[in-house]
Amino acid sequence: MYRYMSQINLNADPKFLRDLARLMKAKGIRHKSEAIRLAVGEAARRLERRPDPSTIDGLLGLGTSAPLNPNPKFRSRRDLWETRR
Repeated sequence: MYRYMSQINLNADPKFLRDLARLMKAKGIRHKSEAIRLAVGEAARRLERRPDPSTIDGLLGLGTSAPLNPNPKFRSRRDLWETRR
């Protein structure tokens, strides 16, 4: 069966080309087109797994997925609620 493949012209800056070369080396890919197809497919799958923040199920656990503050204003809950003099 013959399948028509669309052609995409891409203007790539040097950083994109370096990143693409790193991906190709890491995955053992020989052709740029194959590496780009792989990267776009992985990005699309990652988007499908992302929770939908417009639903309550999408909001559950969202706060725990954020990185912790390296310089918190309060060291503990006690410090948070303690009145300062």
